[in-house]
Amino acid sequence: MLSSGEVFVGSGSQIPYFVNLIWVGAVLRLQADRVAPDLRILWNDQRKEQTVTADPYSELGVSRNATEEEIKKQYRKLAAKYHPDKNPGDAKAEARFKSLNSANQVLGDKQKRALYDEFGEQGLRDGFDPNMARAYGRRGPRSGMGGGGGGFPGGINLEDLMGGGGSASIGDLFGDLMGGVGGARRAARRRGEDIGAVVRVDFASAIRGASVSVRVANIAEDVTVRIPPGAGAGDKVRVGGHGSPGVYGAPAGDLVLEIAVSDHPIFERDGLDLSLDLPITVAEAYSGAKVRVPTIDGGVMLTVPAGTQSGQSLRLKGKGVKRQKKTGDLYVTFMIHLPSDDSRGIEQAVKALGEETDMSERDKMAL
Repeated sequence: MLSSGEVFVGSGSQIPYFVNLIWVGAVLRLQADRVAPDLRILWNDQRKEQTVTADPYSELGVSRNATEEEIKKQYRKLAAKYHPDKNPGDAKAEARFKSLNSANQVLGDKQKRALYDEFGEQGLRDGFDPNMARAYGRRGPRSGMGGGGGGFPGGINLEDLMGGGGSASIGDLFGDLMGGVGGARRAARRRGEDIGAVVRVDFASAIRGASVSVRVANIAEDVTVRIPPGAGAGDKVRVGGHGSPGVYGAPAGDLVLEIAVSDHPIFERDGLDLSLDLPITVAEAYSGAKVRVPTIDGGVMLTVPAGTQSGQSLRLKGKGVKRQKKTGDLYVTFMIHLPSDDSRGIEQAVKALGEETDMSERDKMAL
């Protein structure tokens, strides 16, 4: 007759041994519920996987060998296409936008992408230990006498009987039971996940800076975000504490917003430099003149040199985008604007101008 808690290992039948192992597992489970009821929740939470709804490469339509720049370019293209602001009331577009955002959170992060490439979705679950997974892969599944610290004779593993295969081991179980509920909660304490989203601002707001109100699907409240002066497309703003809530009192994650900038009808931007095409008359181009040029700080007067040709440019130093301690320039390209009205006076003037214009250089042009 076996005493309580005794495990029989004999040379004959393994049934008593197996039954007692099941009994040991049941007792340990019962004690876990009585002494540390949160521990059972901890086991379950540790085994939950952070799943990806679809293969992120397929979601973004890129190959597994795609570069960071290719991934970023494709994400921006698709995010702009399916952005809720461009598809108001379209539930499918909103769902697609969220899927693209989830895929970009994986492939846009070097560490997460490496884990996904090596382990698939398993590598993205909470509490995943890549070193342990690699070590397990090298030695193979536990079995028999050589099956690791949790192994028992006869090829039966106590950790497997207790639902092993997750991140909690039999050693962790006894340690947490001895440490009480506080130890279990400390082990499960985990910072909340960051939430990523895209916020679109107009051209002027990105250059001058502005405060915008953002409502993210995962957050019930509006969040006011300060866009810093000189922000550009692809820049990210981190809002602390507005991500997913933490576990067991751990701090919440952050809200990470990627900035998208709307085009401007006049200005174009390249880094900190701005450029525009400025129309001028034939008379202004021929004789020279002072004309008004728009800048981000207001209009300024610019001298058009006499004899200016269409397509020539001037640089206005320091009239570009200001970002921290750096300032870009404004490049103005003169475009000669011909009259569009039909009048005999204009026709005669243009004819006379043509007769006085030397075009011998054009006759010399050849390949």
